[in-house]
Amino acid sequence: MQKVIVTGGAGFIGANYIHELFADPAFNGKVLNIDALTYAGNPESLTDIEARFGGSRYHFEHADICDVPRINQIFKAFEPDTIVNFAAESHVDRSIDGPLQFVQTNVMGTATLLAAALELFKELPADQKARLRFHHVSTDEVYGSLGETGMFTEDTPYDPSSPYSASKAASDHLLRAWQRTFGLPVTISNCSNNYGAYQFPEKLIPLMILNCLAHKPLPVYGKGLNVRDWLYVTDHCEAINTIIRKGKTGETYNIGGHNEIKNIDIVGIICELLDELEPSPKGIKYKELITYVQDRPGHDLRYAIDAGKIERELGWKPRETFQSGIRKTIVWYLENQQWWKNIQDKSYQQQRLGVL
Repeated sequence: MQKVIVTGGAGFIGANYIHELFADPAFNGKVLNIDALTYAGNPESLTDIEARFGGSRYHFEHADICDVPRINQIFKAFEPDTIVNFAAESHVDRSIDGPLQFVQTNVMGTATLLAAALELFKELPADQKARLRFHHVSTDEVYGSLGETGMFTEDTPYDPSSPYSASKAASDHLLRAWQRTFGLPVTISNCSNNYGAYQFPEKLIPLMILNCLAHKPLPVYGKGLNVRDWLYVTDHCEAINTIIRKGKTGETYNIGGHNEIKNIDIVGIICELLDELEPSPKGIKYKELITYVQDRPGHDLRYAIDAGKIERELGWKPRETFQSGIRKTIVWYLENQQWWKNIQDKSYQQQRLGVL
C-alpha cells in the first residue's frame, strides 16, 4: 500500500479511514482522495490531514466517480496500487426519496471505477499484477432482513429491501464479475452499522445526540424494536486494512461489531450517557424527548453479522465494545460542536426523510 486511491474519502467512513491510514506506523505511502463533495462529503473532516500531509503525501481531487474521462485520467496519472471504494449514496431514507441517484452513483460509479482499474491492471507487467488490489466497501443490508434468530454469513443469499441496499447489491455483483471475467484482483467487505466521529447527522446515533442537545423530539421508528449490529468506525477501518493486506483475491468478508441492540435501547443508552456527560439545562431527563413515529417503508427487522471468517482467516476482531465506543462517540460530538454546527448552518437540521 504505497499509492492508495480512496473514493468518498470526505464522507464518514472514508474520512476515518484516511485518518487511520496516516496514524498507522506501517503506512508510509501516499493517498489520493476522490470525492464529489455531495451533501455528506465534508472537507472539514480532513482539515488536520490536509495541514500535515497536503501536497506531499495527501492529495484531493474534487470529482464524481461517474465521470468516466476524469476518473480514467486520475487513475492513469496517479497509478495506484490500491483502490478503496467508499464512494456511495448511503442513507436508506434518502433512497426512498430519490432512488435513481443511488443507482447512478452506487452502480454506474462502481462500474466506472472498475473499468479504470482494469485498464491500469492490463498495462502492468505480469509480475506486478498481483500487487494491485481493488477493495469495495459494502453493507450487510444486501442480505435483507433476519427473523429473531440466525446471522448473515458470506454465503447468505442477497435479498435487498430498499433502493439503497439493492444498488449496493448490484455493485457487489459487478466486483465479482470483473474478478471472474477479467481477473481483476478484488475483495469485498459487507459491514454492519457504523458509528463514531465525523458521521453526518442524518444517521441514528448522531441524530439522537444532536436532538438531545437541542431538546428536540427523538423520533423512533415504529416501536423501536428493529435490531442492528453496531461497529465502531475505527474497528471497521482496521478490518479493511487487514483484508487488503492479508485477504484472498475474490473473497468476501463480513465485518461486524458483535453488538446486536434494539434501536430503542440505543436511544436509551445515548440519553443516559448524555444525562451524565451533558445534563439538560432544563432539568429534564433526555428520555423524556423520545417520540414514536410511523415506521419507515420496507424497514428490515433485524441485521446480525457472523464475522467469524475474518477472525479465523485473517486474525481481525473488534477492539471496542458498544459501551466503550458509544461513550467515545458522544464525547467526540460534544468536543467538536463546530463541525456539526457548520453542517446545520449549510444543509441539514435533522428533519425526517423518506416519508412516502
